Amino acid sequence: MFILFFVCWIVFNQAFTLEIAIFGVVLAALMLAFVCRFMDYSIKKDFVLLKKFPAMLAYAFVLICEIVKANFNLFRLFFLHSKDKREPVMVTFESKLKTRTARVFLANAITLTPGTITVKVKGNKLTIHCYDKSLAKGLDNTIFEKKLLKLEEGWD
Repeated sequence: MFILFFVCWIVFNQAFTLEIAIFGVVLAALMLAFVCRFMDYSIKKDFVLLKKFPAMLAYAFVLICEIVKANFNLFRLFFLHSKDKREPVMVTFESKLKTRTARVFLANAITLTPGTITVKVKGNKLTIHCYDKSLAKGLDNTIFEKKLLKLEEGWD
């Protein structure tokens, strides 16, 4: 978090001088102290995030790949199939994820993927609207959930 505050300070100043850097270090330290004191943050969380950074990058890469694949799938459904063959469906499934943060990430990933929208998240149950029933296959065992199960350790 300290580095993030410092980099933001440098970017906002649009220059890098010794004076700006020294003032930025002091300001970043004060901001970090404020966040730790009043916003229930700890430096341990920085180390956890740093340790999980490669897994987060892998998750982002998988998300982008799945969005691209879903776009092609939806294009095929929309333009190459007749309207009467499409069957929208609502699917409810139970997630294996334990933390609320991970379930929110899963719900957002499903919603970002074209053709599916997360309608409701209640406890471990997610309700998804799918443009076609073919898009609902495998929702209860997605690659998103597998990646998030690995990331979930140490959250909340």
